[in-house]
Amino acid sequence: MAGGHTTVEIALDASHASWRLDRALAAALPSLSRERLKVLTKAGALSHEGKAVRDPAIKVKGDERYTLALPDPEPAHNEPQEIPLPIVYEDEHLLVVDKPAGLVVHPAAGNRDGTLVNALLHHCGGSLSGIGGVARPGIVHRIDKDTSGLLVVAKHDKAHEGLARQFAAHSIDRRYLAIVSGVPRQAEGVVDAPLARSPQNRKKIAIVPKGKRAVTRWKRLELLNDAALIQCSLETGRTHQVRVHMASIGHPLVGDPVYGRGKTGHRKLLNQLDFKRQALHAAHLGFIHPVTKGRLSFDSALPSDMQELFTALGV
Repeated sequence: MAGGHTTVEIALDASHASWRLDRALAAALPSLSRERLKVLTKAGALSHEGKAVRDPAIKVKGDERYTLALPDPEPAHNEPQEIPLPIVYEDEHLLVVDKPAGLVVHPAAGNRDGTLVNALLHHCGGSLSGIGGVARPGIVHRIDKDTSGLLVVAKHDKAHEGLARQFAAHSIDRRYLAIVSGVPRQAEGVVDAPLARSPQNRKKIAIVPKGKRAVTRWKRLELLNDAALIQCSLETGRTHQVRVHMASIGHPLVGDPVYGRGKTGHRKLLNQLDFKRQALHAAHLGFIHPVTKGRLSFDSALPSDMQELFTALGV
């Protein structure tokens, strides 16, 4: 391939036999998405025994070695911006941020600046992993703009790869606090329902039979006025997972503008409090440090707006 690149050796073992090539590659190299690997394969970046392999759909035989010419990351075009960053932990490999509600994680259409990435570029002086690509340096995972809470960011590729493997293996401990509409009859439960883009509305996520497996374990913490504070533990980390899963069992998040429509019981209170987001907070994050291998665990208290909502609903 033209341009600079890094050579990555990928070993597929017998457990990958009969898998599609792009699926097997993504399992062996979780720092890259299956879609990204598919594009690179079709572009001629993948080879087996010195010969280019351009079909991502071929079946793997098992115990094969591939070589990937991974293009060097393009220089980030994002502008460093001095935006206050609530950092709860930082070393030379990674940092953990307690993201406020309203802050977009990475630049996209409609949000070209003022994002977490812009703030990180200013804070880190450019020392962020390039695996995330031009728009997403250092970003290993994300939480919605209007969800608050803990997020880990990689400063270099080794840290990024180590964290990505843990996310792919679902070994990251992530717990959310949410205020849901109505009081769940059960004290706890599990929602195991596959998620994908809604066929009717591509801007929404929906439970789709052929979607990606998604599992949310929830339990009631506090009973409120026609509402409840719950804790959700994620076995998987799909887009809008908590929001869609809780709505699917009749208890959408209070304030959710997308999946909570039709639930009008708290509208007057939300207007009084000027609460304009889904009541969701990433309260706990635990993982193995990708370099030192020590266990790290972080907790974040409810932000002031959710605490105010909680107090008002408890009256």
